Amino acid sequence: MLTFLSRRLLASIIVLLLASYLVYILSANAGDPLEALRTSTARNKEALIEQRIQQLGLNVPAPLRYFLWLGGILKVFIGRFTLGDNISGTPVTADVSAAVLVTIELIIASVVLAIVFGILIGITTALRQYSGYDYTVTFLAFLFFSLPSFFLAVVLKAYVGITFNNYLTDPHVAWWAYVFIPLIIGAAAAGVAGGTARFRWLTFAIATAATLAVVAFVAATDWLVTPTLGAADIVLVAIIATAIALLVTMLNTGLQNRKALYSALTAVAVGLVLYFPFMAISGSLNLWTLLLLGLVTIAVGLVIGYLYGGFDRRQSMRNAAIVAFTTGLVIVVSRFLRSWHDYSQYVANGRPIATVGSATPNLNDISTSFWIHGLDSFTHLLLPTISLCLISIAGYSRYMRANLLDVMNSDYIRTARAKGLNQRTVVMRHAFRNSLIPLTTIVAFDLGALLGGAVVTENVFAWSGMGKLFTDALHAVDVNSLMGYFVVAGVAVVVFNLLADAAYSALDPRIRIAA
Repeated sequence: MLTFLSRRLLASIIVLLLASYLVYILSANAGDPLEALRTSTARNKEALIEQRIQQLGLNVPAPLRYFLWLGGILKVFIGRFTLGDNISGTPVTADVSAAVLVTIELIIASVVLAIVFGILIGITTALRQYSGYDYTVTFLAFLFFSLPSFFLAVVLKAYVGITFNNYLTDPHVAWWAYVFIPLIIGAAAAGVAGGTARFRWLTFAIATAATLAVVAFVAATDWLVTPTLGAADIVLVAIIATAIALLVTMLNTGLQNRKALYSALTAVAVGLVLYFPFMAISGSLNLWTLLLLGLVTIAVGLVIGYLYGGFDRRQSMRNAAIVAFTTGLVIVVSRFLRSWHDYSQYVANGRPIATVGSATPNLNDISTSFWIHGLDSFTHLLLPTISLCLISIAGYSRYMRANLLDVMNSDYIRTARAKGLNQRTVVMRHAFRNSLIPLTTIVAFDLGALLGGAVVTENVFAWSGMGKLFTDALHAVDVNSLMGYFVVAGVAVVVFNLLADAAYSALDPRIRIAA
């Protein structure tokens, strides 16, 4: 496998070199980087032109200039890596570093959510093939997949961000929300549940009643403006965490595995015991301590599962670790919601859903709270993330559905069913991993492409990421900045495709990558 990956890496480097040369030549001949100075009325115009010529090496032919630029990259071996200077005279590495961090912040959220929801929707539609739920999701998937990204971004900006901010000035739950929201969610739950007509109607009734109760609760408590109940928040945390524990156990081991179920519920109980101590120290936490607590939470879950044991101790450990982490995540979200009112009123001036930029200007002068900064990042990420997610989820769900249907018709799946394995075991243990293999290739390609910048989305929401760096460099005929963009995007595509190759054998042990 190592030999195979080495050969792939060598071939990728050769392709990158050839592609970078072609891009450099095309960029260098795409326009005149001195045009703005030539039309300037400055008295020292000639001196400025000469200075830029020397700075960018414009007196050297483009083919030779490429090798000078490539030499700056190869200096990485002696610790003097450089991508040259941009048209303004500042190092391109500084611009790329700042832009790529902004883009990574955006794509991590969007890709993770798109993968999770895309896989879940793909699995449920495959298992409910040709049902009303399948037809509805298929229609919506093709609709979102067909929409131009700029159109979707503008619609979200106008009718979700701005409209919701206006709604918060006088929040009230309209009559139609009590009718249509519960009915839609109830119908979706019944479609996912499947089974006999009686079971589907029972699921519909329970989901509709539960959603109606949530809508009534939001209306009665004015929860959208102040999403916290103070000390009573632990009740909501307990309900949500317990529901997650039951769901995870049902998917992972089945509720009949009592050891796994008890270990998951014990993990929830430990989280609830630590709820108030966590809230007491939360004011002094930061991102790194929060990540450390997350690792500790997973470790505690593994210990709980190990102590419960059972006929398959690893199942109990895995189950408890997942539930412990998700319970901790619910508690963290509860802590963020406690700061929502302060953020909305004192930082966002009553309009918390951001429609422009990646952060509130001068936020450090307003507040230094980690929780306020976290909410600010969330509100600025919300609309761009939804914009990217809807299109990606549409594609991923279709790939997952097609892959799973293909796998479910395989001989080894029929053999597993003939041996008496239940549907959960057949799907989650035998079909699921194999159906991920084609999706892994698509996700790896999308990750590499998105790291190059979601150009349209970033421009609509005024994010200063890789997309904006590309468009600005293109307009200014800034060759070095364009090549900096190319280096990041090209290397990202190569790296993620190599990771996809390595993941194949982990997903399917039958695959052995060799030279």
